[in-house]
Amino acid sequence: MQYLKYISILLLLPFMASSQDVLIQNGTVITITDGVKEGTDVLIQNGKITRIGEGLSAPSGVETIDATGMHVMPGIIDAHSHIALSVVNEATDPNTAHIKVGDGLNPLDVSIYRALAGGVTSSHAMHGSANAVGGQCETIKHRYGTMDPDELVMEGAPRTIKFALGENPMRVHGEGRNIMPRTRMGVEQVFRNSFGKAQVYRQEWADYRSGNKKSPPEYSEKMEAMVDILEGEIIIHCHSYRADEILMLLGVLEDYGVTKICFQHVNEGFKVAPELAEYGAMASVFADWWAYKFEVYYSTAYNAAILTKNGVVTSINSDSGELIRHLYHEAAKTQRYGGLTDNEALRLITLNPAIQLGIQDRVGSIEVGKEGDVAIFKGHPLSIYAVPQVTIVDGTVRFDINKDAPDMRIDIDPEEAIPAFYHQEEHDEHKCMQDAFEQLFLSEKH
Repeated sequence: MQYLKYISILLLLPFMASSQDVLIQNGTVITITDGVKEGTDVLIQNGKITRIGEGLSAPSGVETIDATGMHVMPGIIDAHSHIALSVVNEATDPNTAHIKVGDGLNPLDVSIYRALAGGVTSSHAMHGSANAVGGQCETIKHRYGTMDPDELVMEGAPRTIKFALGENPMRVHGEGRNIMPRTRMGVEQVFRNSFGKAQVYRQEWADYRSGNKKSPPEYSEKMEAMVDILEGEIIIHCHSYRADEILMLLGVLEDYGVTKICFQHVNEGFKVAPELAEYGAMASVFADWWAYKFEVYYSTAYNAAILTKNGVVTSINSDSGELIRHLYHEAAKTQRYGGLTDNEALRLITLNPAIQLGIQDRVGSIEVGKEGDVAIFKGHPLSIYAVPQVTIVDGTVRFDINKDAPDMRIDIDPEEAIPAFYHQEEHDEHKCMQDAFEQLFLSEKH
């Protein structure tokens, strides 16, 4: 019976076909980089966009999708997510740069499918914010239907790492364990101490390899990661709220020659937008989410627009398994608050997050040669009435509103009775802050 159970599960999987060829016909194509093209076709072959134009014919065996009256846009990208993960904070040390969330991806997480239902084709699976220097993150493709976690990984995407400022590392380590950082100044020193040790470690290995030192230094995964940050091989994505701390980290990075930085949340980014732009720092923000704790009490829904107008590469993210389905709505809010154009607003959830993740040459716009990640909408994507119809990843249809079964969960019985009452956890206890409070309470008990 156990074998029959798994066979039944496999039969329910919607995406076992390996086809990566599809022709989208007669849609309004929002390219992001080359304007909006009415009545246009997009041909995807072997997972890549090969042709864009009118009246294209489908090669033999290629699936066709009639997009007449619909809008075709690049797949949405979420630059800050925790889907496909659980227990995301390795809160045992202020610096856990050697930890990799890619080692714990869960391809069965139904949140991946729900993200697809919102037109989201890629996301940045992130470590939590309990540590000043957190673990390394993973850029994933939403290839829902696979049971192999490695197939979620976006092969060749640049490495990224989570940093965090403010209350979270202070509470977890200073208040919870009575070790640095207990203050905002202490958070800065964790960065400086870590970079300083990495410089020494790098020099020791250089001396050994050049023959100036007879024995090699002790190998350290943590220091290897810190050296890679110094060398520009890892992009920092830093949890942040207050303007003073954002400026602090810019000063630290400048001292150590680190230039690749994207601030996450950045609720007071509007106060230091010119400074962010001058440094080349990027910002991934909430549209209108703040005041869920004291240090993020002060913000504005104009934040994304102000950052954009100042030349900061800005995106809007979800940090939520629920909000990820509505990123096109979140982008639309920037037209109410800041008056961004259609293209500026849609860049916030397509090309800009791709730039922040270092994958802009592969995704984020509809261009020949880019990967076949596409979302098809009934209605304009920035309309409150927009409804995603089809989501395509690497040329494979992963969501189809008209063809998919009513319940697409891989490992749950579709006939299961659902309680009338559903408890939604508060943001502070969910994902990015998951386990941070628990660590503090456990420390207090001991």
